[in-house]
Amino acid sequence: MSKDYYQILGVDKNASKDDVKKAFRKLAHQYHPDKKGGDAQKFKEASEAYAVLSDDKKRAEYDTYGRVFNEAAGTGASGAGGFNPNDFGFDFSGFQNGQSGFSEGFDLGDIFGEFFGGGGRSARQSRGRDISIDLEVSFEDAVFGTERKILLTKTSECEHCKGLGGEPGKQMVTCSACNGKGKIHETRRSFLGSFTSVTNCNNCRGKGKVPEEKCKVCRGMGIRKKQEEISVRIPSGLDDGEMIRLTGAGEAAVGSTPGDLYIKVHVKRHPLFRKEGANLASDLNVKLSTALLGGDYVLQTLDGPITLKIPEGVSHGEILRIKGKGVPYEKNKRGDLLIKVKVEIPRKLSRGARQHIEELKKEGF
Repeated sequence: MSKDYYQILGVDKNASKDDVKKAFRKLAHQYHPDKKGGDAQKFKEASEAYAVLSDDKKRAEYDTYGRVFNEAAGTGASGAGGFNPNDFGFDFSGFQNGQSGFSEGFDLGDIFGEFFGGGGRSARQSRGRDISIDLEVSFEDAVFGTERKILLTKTSECEHCKGLGGEPGKQMVTCSACNGKGKIHETRRSFLGSFTSVTNCNNCRGKGKVPEEKCKVCRGMGIRKKQEEISVRIPSGLDDGEMIRLTGAGEAAVGSTPGDLYIKVHVKRHPLFRKEGANLASDLNVKLSTALLGGDYVLQTLDGPITLKIPEGVSHGEILRIKGKGVPYEKNKRGDLLIKVKVEIPRKLSRGARQHIEELKKEGF
């Protein structure tokens, strides 16, 4: 075995992938040639060791035979089809013209991504700001659902140029800043070397073309601040504090997708009813005589007045169920209305009432 990769990284043969990765990160910081006191050769050896030990197949071959069998002769662990770090925009010219010893499939971004904040070839598209508002609705609207219109002042697409930034009818010409590519390549230096990032062209907003004549309303931006009326559908059965999200109804941004609109719904309390899942619940105070003998009560519901029959001998706290008068939750389906009976016990009795109660007491009531 010409090289002991475990010794190079300073780990034992039972080290996990995480241990191998941590060891390589430590050595990469220490020996990178662009750092003061760095060592290009040791950095290359550490990179080669990590490329083998981080790959399960290559590591198994190395542990068994002392070499990796997909290597090309004389190329070490990098292989004929080896990974080229310059594909990621890095310049490792400090050692062997960029031949770092990384093997195919080695994830350089996994190791160095944290140093560059996610920079890479692909440009990250920006996005408009999200908007969050509060909306108060009645208890009835929250139960049955409704549609509300909201007037917002926000940045929206220019209606004159339809977001294109140019006067209608005018031609689009090639952007001179990016030569029609829509992308700008930017190279930066860091302690780990040079790396290249690709961003959208600010002049044409990544489109590669600019208007021959800018829009007179939005001055070529394609967006402008204005008042906009938005329709919001309140679904049936909505609970207090729930959030409704309208995708793309937030702030517009130059050359990117709009943000979202988040609507937090506040449901007003009802003097009689409360929501319990798909059911509505309410309390009903009945007289002692009605609880004993039964009777009819006219009850106001969200669907209008109904007559509720109180059965004889109803108990305090008993629940009376009225089918289909609750919250709509599926097509042509509704919960129930639950009425909790509360028997009112008189605090004072007349002489005649007391005599009747005494007689009932003698009968065992």
